[in-house]
Amino acid sequence: MIIAQQKKKENIIEYILYMWQVEDLIRANQLDMSLIDKHIIPGYKQSGDVLLEIRDWWANLAEMMRLENKKEKGHLQININTVNDVNRLHNQLLKAPNEVAYQHLYNSMAATIQEFDNKSGNVLENDIAICLTAIYSSFLMKLKNQAVSSQTEDAIKVFSKLLSALAKKYKEEQEGNLDL
Repeated sequence: MIIAQQKKKENIIEYILYMWQVEDLIRANQLDMSLIDKHIIPGYKQSGDVLLEIRDWWANLAEMMRLENKKEKGHLQININTVNDVNRLHNQLLKAPNEVAYQHLYNSMAATIQEFDNKSGNVLENDIAICLTAIYSSFLMKLKNQAVSSQTEDAIKVFSKLLSALAKKYKEEQEGNLDL
């Protein structure tokens, strides 16, 4: 919860990836708070009310995953909404006359995004979800000591550039400093 709040404020892309990792950690602990209490909560090194707040955050997410039937796969609606909000800004930037640099950056990688979407079965709803999924999938493969092709590594670098630029624009927008 503490990390999530900080990431959401500082870098929306890191926040989304973190929240996807949290979803997977909850699944790895079978959405069971006794397992989360045993394996995750002690890592926070907090006490008192802060620790109770952290535990409540994890319990609420686990309950949401149960209610939304995300026990085995998929993302919570709050995380989907965040991705969609970032994609909304992405689409606005692509149309904004004063965002030529962002548009050039996107155009230089649009084919790579489309190629990744095609390889993944065209199941993702938007360019930002595609880029995020590619990065997160690569992360999971590395955790499992699975090989990641050089082509995928190159795509991840490209997607990271776009998402980094988008995260900066998102922060500017949240602070009221983005003029579209």
